[in-house]
Amino acid sequence: MNPDKRLIITLKEYENIALEREEFSDDLGKILWNRYRNQVQIEYPTPKTEYMWQLISQGWVGYIPLTNDLHLSLQPKIPLSNLFQMLEYAYNLKNFKFIQGLMDSASLEDFYERLAVILAKRILDRGKKGFYRSYLEYNERMAYIRGRIDLNNVLSKPWDSYLLCHYQDHTPDIDDNQLLAWTLYHIPRSGMCSSRSLPFISRAYRSLMGLVSLVPKSPSDCLYRLYNRLNDDYHPMHCLCRFFLEQTGPSHQMGDHTFIPFLVDMSRLYEKFVAEWIKINLPENFLLKTQENIQIGLEKSIEFNIDLVIYDKNTNLPLYILDTKYKIPDSISTADLSQVVTYAEAKSCKEAILIYPTSVKDIIDERIGNIHVRTLSFCIDDDLDDAGEEFLRELFKECE
Repeated sequence: MNPDKRLIITLKEYENIALEREEFSDDLGKILWNRYRNQVQIEYPTPKTEYMWQLISQGWVGYIPLTNDLHLSLQPKIPLSNLFQMLEYAYNLKNFKFIQGLMDSASLEDFYERLAVILAKRILDRGKKGFYRSYLEYNERMAYIRGRIDLNNVLSKPWDSYLLCHYQDHTPDIDDNQLLAWTLYHIPRSGMCSSRSLPFISRAYRSLMGLVSLVPKSPSDCLYRLYNRLNDDYHPMHCLCRFFLEQTGPSHQMGDHTFIPFLVDMSRLYEKFVAEWIKINLPENFLLKTQENIQIGLEKSIEFNIDLVIYDKNTNLPLYILDTKYKIPDSISTADLSQVVTYAEAKSCKEAILIYPTSVKDIIDERIGNIHVRTLSFCIDDDLDDAGEEFLRELFKECE
């Protein structure tokens, strides 16, 4: 595929774009409807649409390669620099110096490609030193003795010429390296990498092949991993792996090529960003917990996951229930209010907060029974740190 010959259709978040009937085929419409209707709303040419295609990006940002030559670029409604900062916080990339040079990226595609090169180069550097190895336990039936044989098995089957052996192998074929290989396998299939970056990615992938099995991995495999002085340089690489794997949509086949779209759910990103920003900047006497699971009912059959709960660190009592909403409503919905009040009741917490990415017209500051319900903004249109500090001031002003 020659990147210079690609036709890229750009859709801005929640804005309608109209295409002439000849610009978009029925086959492309079918692919978009079957696979990406949650990301892009599509209206077929009808008298209602004046016989034009109507496409609207539905709160997702990223890149969808529909064919070799036609791609959709889903752009955010916020400045790109703010999107990059949100990703920086959400994926814990802020602690790694390599992120600093990426804020001047011209596009999301450029940002993606440059991150991919950083990951590939770090893998190549690690390969020069030798990939991290660990001892793995194996139980195999073998024609020769390796490690420790299972005597009980031998005595119970004296006619069997194969021995059940228990042994350890010092191998690089471990999760740490399999995560790197699986991520590098996916990145080129996004269609977002050019001839500038593909050689680095291919070299890094080849450096792992033959040493590491290609095992499917999920973004959750990148979390809560243990590092030591021998593999601490894997931490930033795994953070990058999580970024790439979490934004990877379902693949689709077109001709001889398999395409893997890059898609960021802005609602989920906003939730992660707010959580990470608060966690970093929260005063020391408070503790933040995310995605806290609560169960109610006689058989605990009803479950909720609360976005954010702020606790008093000394008493361990919940002080604030926070629920993020990535939308700009004309008025606050009854469902949103009911949801956050239910969370607060379940946690015996008296403060319930709905958080929006911009100022809302109908500000709520009311009491529902014993619950004080408020709407607050953590704006993402301007300087994010200033917006966060303003959010914390409004959150804690009742305590002043």
